[in-house]
Amino acid sequence: MTTMVLEKTAAQTQAATADDVRRAELAAFLRSRRERITPEQVGLPRGVRRRTPGLRREEVAHLAAVGVTWYTWMEQARDIQASGQVLDSVARALMLGRDERSHLFALAGVADPLPEAAYTDVPEALLQMLEQLEPFPACVQNARYDILAYNRTYGRLLCDLDAMPPRDRNCMWLSYTHPQWREALVDRDETMRLMTARFRAAMAEHVAEPSWKCLVKRLHDASPEFREIWARHEVVTDQSPRTKAFQNPRVGLLRVKHTSLWLGPGPGPRLSSYTPVDEETRERMERLHRLVLEEERAGASAG
Repeated sequence: MTTMVLEKTAAQTQAATADDVRRAELAAFLRSRRERITPEQVGLPRGVRRRTPGLRREEVAHLAAVGVTWYTWMEQARDIQASGQVLDSVARALMLGRDERSHLFALAGVADPLPEAAYTDVPEALLQMLEQLEPFPACVQNARYDILAYNRTYGRLLCDLDAMPPRDRNCMWLSYTHPQWREALVDRDETMRLMTARFRAAMAEHVAEPSWKCLVKRLHDASPEFREIWARHEVVTDQSPRTKAFQNPRVGLLRVKHTSLWLGPGPGPRLSSYTPVDEETRERMERLHRLVLEEERAGASAG
């Protein structure tokens, strides 16, 4: 019995030591990343009495919308627990790259609610189907409105999706925060109202999942318009085909029928296609597709 107690105590001591080391490494990592960011990079005034290299702790806490005391304790390697949503906010405030973000979550011992791999797991057969639908725009989305895959026409329909980092390829995020995407939505107010109501209805089955809560927090922090619409608590479950209109900066007005084909038994991933409702839109879609192909060829030649 004594031997078992001693072994258990030794194991607990070893685990505690490992946790201490991990928290110290996390604290050092946060400090190093905070000190490399200038106030000008995040739109803050430098002031005349700044002696701290980079940002102050309270400035990071403000940018991440977390408590100053809580963030200070993280940098002091105290034994506190951080949620995925909070760490996501800290990662964005510190302007972390993909590898740095992964390192942050690993040190904190928390699963990343927005892993890069989640945006690439689309079967090859679906990717081929998207290509075959060209010149009609089409994409694969999940219930959270993440754009998991898309064909070339859809990639230039509302903005240049290729220029977006994978975690920002989300219709909700782009509709509330991306100027070009917002300009392309002809009936923007109604589109955003319906999309947000459908998102809220879908979230009922995912309310405890970090990735969903993380997206809501990002939108809540970034957009007063989202906060106002979200506070209405509207829900819509109807997913019937709808006619939409987009103002594309290259080819003009596009009037389309939006249809979703569900890829499983429940309201999860879906293939969304946009077919023209008139001949003028068809011609403009074909022209947009040709422009994208010409850009691809030009890029390949230059490379």
